[in-house]
Amino acid sequence: MNQQDWTRIFDDQIAILSGKGDTWNLVFDESIEPNNPDYGWTKYFRKTTARFSCTSCRRTWPSNRVMVIFHMRLMGGQGTVKVRPARQECKRCTSAAMVKPLVEPENIRILMENLVQKVRRNCYHEDIGEPNRRSNSLDVKSPHEPKHCEGCRLGICTRD
Repeated sequence: MNQQDWTRIFDDQIAILSGKGDTWNLVFDESIEPNNPDYGWTKYFRKTTARFSCTSCRRTWPSNRVMVIFHMRLMGGQGTVKVRPARQECKRCTSAAMVKPLVEPENIRILMENLVQKVRRNCYHEDIGEPNRRSNSLDVKSPHEPKHCEGCRLGICTRD
């Protein structure tokens, strides 16, 4: 996962709010509990597509069900968005570690556009409708496997 891409695209998208006088930053936080944001924080989940690569056997696979967890807060002119992309594990390796998704920049852009809309609704109380731009899908040959999906284990994975 390229955190620089995420941060750069977030900065590009959040710039629409520069006239509000607040500063915003994106923080990667593997410890955030999806359904248990800290007091004053708002949760937001979004599905995207990504590729994964096993660190043991080097097998790669695509997934159209990759959940991304966001917690956001605006306080005293400082806005923070914590992000945690859900991981998956290889179905071939018995002791495979959960691996982070490799999300294409265009899908990161779509995630960030939707996130900024959510920030505008939740933090600035703008009536702009619900964010709903969908990620570009990948050609996936095998079904989603909940036992190998962190989003499913956390109870937040969408079932279309």
